[in-house]
Amino acid sequence: MTKHLQDTLSFEVFPPKTDEGMTKLKRAVSHLNKLEPLYFSCTYGAGGSTRERTFETVSWLREQGIETAPHLACIGSSKEEIRAIVDHYRDQGITRLVALRGDLPSGMGRPDRGTFRYASELVTYLRDAYGPQFHIEVAAYPEFHPQAASASADLEHFKHKVFCGADAAITQYFYNADAYFALVDACEKQGVSVPIIPGIMPISNYAQLARFSDACGAEIPRWIRRRLEAFGEDRESIRAFGHEVVLKLCERLLAGGAPGLHFYTMNQAKPILALCSDLGVVAKTTRDRPAD
Repeated sequence: MTKHLQDTLSFEVFPPKTDEGMTKLKRAVSHLNKLEPLYFSCTYGAGGSTRERTFETVSWLREQGIETAPHLACIGSSKEEIRAIVDHYRDQGITRLVALRGDLPSGMGRPDRGTFRYASELVTYLRDAYGPQFHIEVAAYPEFHPQAASASADLEHFKHKVFCGADAAITQYFYNADAYFALVDACEKQGVSVPIIPGIMPISNYAQLARFSDACGAEIPRWIRRRLEAFGEDRESIRAFGHEVVLKLCERLLAGGAPGLHFYTMNQAKPILALCSDLGVVAKTTRDRPAD
């Protein structure tokens, strides 16, 4: 299991809004990079609201020689803007992209005519414009996209997105392994054979997790919610319980054939390092343990 995970481990970070946040991010990345992940992905704000910070973060990652997969959200951007961004990344030696529809920033109405409406259109454009230059990942939803009309419609949208030229998919985070395996089985029956990488969200802050989950439609199983609620402000108990829940989830996913794990780090190294250590993946050096 260790070698399999070591070869397919990846991490998501987000562009900090402050210099202090950037310092924290750099410290976390330096620790996580010792696990020798396949790549780090970097998020992109709604409508490009964190565009400059994203560019700054991606540039820093590349300067460290780190394989980087920037998120590319198409809503609110013209084809010309997308082309300029992708050309910029290509010039930095980037060969991976995470192609997403993205969300409209608060207060923005319908996107201007001529912009991409769906991630499938963005994937099609990238393949037409750049051919095989980029390894393209897209999003998948084991518990279905919150805006999907039905489970079957969601599967059809995902299938279309993949057939437009995606190389792999990364899922929304989840805590029900059965939902992931059901998605993989349904995709296989539809002829979708690209790797579907489980997205893993560590549990260390229940209030924050509940807020994220309510916003994105990811389900926290009732038994997990109740246990977390019972801990109140006992952060150490929340972290210990969350670690065991996520560790068992990862173990089951890998044992069931998941092609890797993609961790949503929230720019923190310590919870990820603890999980990876218990999964048999250890850092190249144990010096300078993270304090976050």
